[in-house]
Amino acid sequence: MYSKEQFAKLMDSTLLRPSATREDIIRCCEEAIQYHFATVVVFPFWLPVAKRALEGSDVKPATVVGFPFGASGRSVKLYEARTAVTNGAKELDIVINYAALKSGERQIVETEVKELVDTVRVTGMTQDAKRTVLKFIIECYYLTDDEKRIACEIIRDAGADFIKTSTGTAPGGAIVEDIRLIRNVVGPDVGVKAAGGIRTTEQAMAMLDAGASRIGTSSAAAIVEGYV
Repeated sequence: MYSKEQFAKLMDSTLLRPSATREDIIRCCEEAIQYHFATVVVFPFWLPVAKRALEGSDVKPATVVGFPFGASGRSVKLYEARTAVTNGAKELDIVINYAALKSGERQIVETEVKELVDTVRVTGMTQDAKRTVLKFIIECYYLTDDEKRIACEIIRDAGADFIKTSTGTAPGGAIVEDIRLIRNVVGPDVGVKAAGGIRTTEQAMAMLDAGASRIGTSSAAAIVEGYV
């Protein structure tokens, strides 16, 4: 069992609503500081705002790359990732090119993931920053179980920190079966982030029990408040 403080620290408080305003971002950050969440995840445009709002707290600013479809060119994703680290992101949630994966283009996905990992590591060092945590989103809803396994193997072997289930924009989000599948492929040393449609304490606990090590949600405060 977790203490309430430990439980809160497993939450990535996500605000990726297209209509969110500057005031919404600041309020989200203030709430995250109050609960001591792991991160606040915002669009790249709002990253400097989140960084300033979280300054001096134990909550890390995070952003997305290739969001939400993963279909940007590799050079675009590399630029996004470098810029995000330069702008203060401590964690990146990167959408893989799952359409290429479904097309059988494994090499394209492997090259992209490996280059992103290497680029972010180098950028972090040149910015005199702490190591940036890399989470790759595989968008489970659109993949077969075999494709999920291939994606997990690619990301694990590239040296990333987390595999994340979903962007939250697909018709379906995180399910317990996918968490178990991912954890079975990557073993104990790679993080698993459950995201997409998680709005209750019971849902979050089910994901953690299945092997998740982080929860991505826009309902983080409600989930923590419901934890006994």
